[in-house]
Amino acid sequence: MITTKEQKRAAEEISSSSNVIGKGTVLEGNIETHGNIRIEGKIIGNVRSKSKIALGNTSHVEGNIAAQNADIEGEVRGRVEVAEMLVLKATAIIHGDILTGKLVVEPGAVFNGSCKMGAAIKDIKLGENGNRAYRTEEARAI
Repeated sequence: MITTKEQKRAAEEISSSSNVIGKGTVLEGNIETHGNIRIEGKIIGNVRSKSKIALGNTSHVEGNIAAQNADIEGEVRGRVEVAEMLVLKATAIIHGDILTGKLVVEPGAVFNGSCKMGAAIKDIKLGENGNRAYRTEEARAI
């Protein structure tokens, strides 16, 4: 039988794992991970993480992004939902709506879409085919 201590350790190992999609890589399909992910290549599909998503300055994502935290230096064409803090670096280009707890925008970043901050995001759902990646107070009202 697995003890609570072993379950906690296993959960920590999963959430501390890292994934990298390298520069020059093109991936079609959705990505879901419990750990961190860094993207330098091109993704055609949605990206979800229960941890942090980091998009390098050569990255290009055509799809929705959902994460606990995110740093974006590249280009995103889709909705960006971040539970805690979203950082748009100077080279970031966002074409889509943003839903986040906190937002940091460096001078030079480009953002075309609507933004809603401070929404009470409950948790990130992995393995669901719906358009919304989070359960929010806003979603319950709809």
